[in-house]
Amino acid sequence: MILTGLKISEEVMKGNIIINDYNPAQISTNSYDLRLDKQYIQYTESVIDPKKKVEFEVNEIPVTGLHLKAGDFILASSLETIGSTKYVPLIHAKSGTARSGLFVHITADLIDIGSVGNVTFQLYATVPTILYPGMLLAQVTFWKPMGEIVLYDGKYQSSKGPQPSKTYLDYVSTESSLEKSSA
Repeated sequence: MILTGLKISEEVMKGNIIINDYNPAQISTNSYDLRLDKQYIQYTESVIDPKKKVEFEVNEIPVTGLHLKAGDFILASSLETIGSTKYVPLIHAKSGTARSGLFVHITADLIDIGSVGNVTFQLYATVPTILYPGMLLAQVTFWKPMGEIVLYDGKYQSSKGPQPSKTYLDYVSTESSLEKSSA
């Protein structure tokens, strides 16, 4: 079940949903609007190998805006810190953002229950687009889980700012397990 905007506000006040800094003006009918922070990551490698730590540079979005060309991909983050130990957050683009040709979090919208931190937005421009720090970019919905809750305690916990891919950490543990089982 999805929470309504009024229920999200109620759960924030009870401490069951974390949204810092919470602004009631960012509540909609069944979501909370998220703003774009000023830092972003751009990968500096021409090929991303998921088994290796990826090289990147951190930049800031100027107040005059960051111009993305069609095909540009960056990682940015929310100004807000969000999370919950009782509900599952899902990230979506605001409809106006999607209509302007910017893909936001298309393939990785699920935030694990128990994860608390800044959301890293995967941003892909399908047409030339301008981004501004503080702009309303995305929205988060909260869903009630069914079954026993096991809280997230993974590699992205307590994220501050945009986070690059850390899939190489999965291969380290997987390859270590494979080596032990084949010995």
